[in-house]
Amino acid sequence: MGFVAGRRLGPAVQRNRAKRLLREAFRAALGDCRPAGGADLILVARRRLLELRWAEVVETVEHLLTRAQVIERGHQV
Repeated sequence: MGFVAGRRLGPAVQRNRAKRLLREAFRAALGDCRPAGGADLILVARRRLLELRWAEVVETVEHLLTRAQVIERGHQV
C-alpha cells in the first residue's frame, strides 16, 4: 500500500497530514483483516481531502477499497 501527496497539495505539513489521514482511514476500513497478497494499491491525496471530516475520509476510502475489490461492502475479506 502506498500513500502519495504531490507538491500541488500544499506545503509539507499539509502533504504529511493528508498521507496520515489516508493511512489511518485505510487501517480503519480494513479493521483486523489483511488484504490478500498479489495487489499493490496507491492512494493519491487530492486537495479536497483536507476539507473533509474524518467520517467522510473513512467512507471514501472504504468506497475506493470496495471498488478495487479489496473489501466487500458490509463484509471484510
